Amino acid sequence: MKKLVLAYSGGLDTSYCAKYLSAEMGFEVHAVTVNTGGFDPVDLHEMEEKAIALGAHAFKAIDGVEIFYQKVVKYLIFGNILKNNTYPLSVSAERIVQALELISYAKEVGASHIAHGSTGAGNDQVRFDLIFSVLAPEIEIITPIRDLQLSREQEIAYLNAQGISYSWEKAKYSINKGLWGTSVGGVETLGSKEPLPETAYPSALLEKEKKTIELHFEKGEFIGIDGVYGGPVSQIQKLEKIASAYAIGRDIHVGDTIIGIKGRVGFEAAAAIILIKAHSLLEKHCLSKWQLHQKDSLASMYGMLLHEGQYLDPVLRNTEAFLTDSQKTVNGTVYISLHPYRFTLDGITSENDLMGAGFGTYGEENKAWSAQDAKGFIKILSNAGRIYKQVNDFK
Repeated sequence: MKKLVLAYSGGLDTSYCAKYLSAEMGFEVHAVTVNTGGFDPVDLHEMEEKAIALGAHAFKAIDGVEIFYQKVVKYLIFGNILKNNTYPLSVSAERIVQALELISYAKEVGASHIAHGSTGAGNDQVRFDLIFSVLAPEIEIITPIRDLQLSREQEIAYLNAQGISYSWEKAKYSINKGLWGTSVGGVETLGSKEPLPETAYPSALLEKEKKTIELHFEKGEFIGIDGVYGGPVSQIQKLEKIASAYAIGRDIHVGDTIIGIKGRVGFEAAAAIILIKAHSLLEKHCLSKWQLHQKDSLASMYGMLLHEGQYLDPVLRNTEAFLTDSQKTVNGTVYISLHPYRFTLDGITSENDLMGAGFGTYGEENKAWSAQDAKGFIKILSNAGRIYKQVNDFK
């Protein structure tokens, strides 16, 4: 039997794939889940039981949370990346790491084929296939749902005929949870007008009293909360628990999909939104004007290429090197106030704070130049504009 690695989530599409690929196509199916922060041990145990019952030869759960942070999330923070100034790339960033780990595992077990449950109408098919085909062109990609153009009803009918009688009732809202946020899709996001209702979001509003917290950064990495330090992953998870109780980080993202149509999706990402904004504020104090300018440009490109599955292009490694180097002086503490549905950035302290230099106080006093120095500087600075106006003034 030929070995096949299946990207498995336990949902209807990948359950159909597990049964169809083993029963109809005769593959030795290795169902693999790459956990990027959305599953607990109970979830994984249930997924394993279901996969084996569906005919999978084996089930493997890969812990990808730390890898997700090191390969992707770290640079999303360094770059303050929000797609269309809104979305922290929660799900699209996860898919990159899942694809990398899946193809690595397929090589490890000597699989000749790899499969996923994507349809032909979304972004994930592109992200998975791009990485699979670049890293292992010798491994054939199979996508039953896309290739057979199956409807949900057809998948359910096939599984029922095979004696698989799980409940496949479609949830009112589709939820995809991970370390860097949770996407929320529903009937409202299929159109352009309606917001998601309060009940659609997984995290309910629990805290209503203002709370102040301190976030600590070292070389751009998030290392602690309120004087308690640890690894960035554990701190992100801790911040998410604190801030999601305030229902912070909810929004709806509208953007261009890879396949050229507009898409709309809701999300909640309390830790991601707070960290990006806090890190950005700290950078404003610690980096030069031109560092900030260049970072904005490169980060926008990085986010776009990552979203579109182009993670393996070498320009992303170049950009990561720049972003990492830019973080040498991004050290300090950011002070945050949490309120129901919102937060405020109150200020920072940093040994690298450029406002702390002794040259002067903006709008108040200077200590490094005279009035005549200022007048001469302004006169020279205006030269280019004066020349242009003189040459092109056709009054």
